[in-house]
Amino acid sequence: MTLDRYLKTRRYWETAGIALLMLASIAANVAVEWIETTHSGADSQLWEVFVWETTSAAVLGLLVPVLLWFDHRFPIRLDTWRRNFVAHAAFTVPWSFVHVAIMYWARVAVYRLVGDNSGYHWPDWWAQFGYEYLKDFRTYFLFLVLVYLYRFVLRRVQGEAGYLSEGKEDAGTQEITDRLLIKKLGREFLVRVDDIDWIEASGNYVNLHVGSQVYPLRETMTGITERLWPQGFQRVHRSAVVNLDRVAEIVPFESGDGEARLGSDARVPVSRRYRKELRERLNPAAGH
Repeated sequence: MTLDRYLKTRRYWETAGIALLMLASIAANVAVEWIETTHSGADSQLWEVFVWETTSAAVLGLLVPVLLWFDHRFPIRLDTWRRNFVAHAAFTVPWSFVHVAIMYWARVAVYRLVGDNSGYHWPDWWAQFGYEYLKDFRTYFLFLVLVYLYRFVLRRVQGEAGYLSEGKEDAGTQEITDRLLIKKLGREFLVRVDDIDWIEASGNYVNLHVGSQVYPLRETMTGITERLWPQGFQRVHRSAVVNLDRVAEIVPFESGDGEARLGSDARVPVSRRYRKELRERLNPAAGH
């Protein structure tokens, strides 16, 4: 599989990866818990151990998008890591509470479905929650470390864009000229701004679409729009900017939104907020 093909379907692969991680966790935890149960002489059955671990892992998997959403709002970067690390640590409390509450009632429901007369209950719910929270705290930050590691590796393989003035103290706040510096697996090369087809928002980055390649750049949509507007780029959506020279057709929708179809066959969403300005820049005479 090529990198470009992976990037186009990465959400499916990422979801599959999380599912496989959860399955591996269930298998490992069931084995460990069953060994401990048999050694301690407890009267728990294997199906019970399986239910305990499955419900815990399943709910954690469902809560991964919540973790990613919170990280999007409070990313851990060099300039914000102290404040945002505290925010993440505080967020583990409600995150864990939701996990434990759903997990507990899911187990209660399963015990009732199988007709277990003893049922499932915790004599001291809050004490048990404290125990589960300590595990969830470690799990939360383990997930976070894996997410950041995955992003780092992906950027290294994919290549990461930067401004030519980056790292030069005397450069000030220079505007983009006509080149961007791409760093990829220890190599550096230049990409012409004119070669960028379109740009999409991606968390703390924007993705530069250059032909079949996609390069992340640490920048905001507002920032990249202001920098590239004079060079023929237009914002068409809250999460998209297009190179006007690449727009082949604008297709309106009944909702008032639409899409820009590029010469590269890419289709970029156009919101009604930006449609008029896009048409005026593509055809200045129409605005008079």
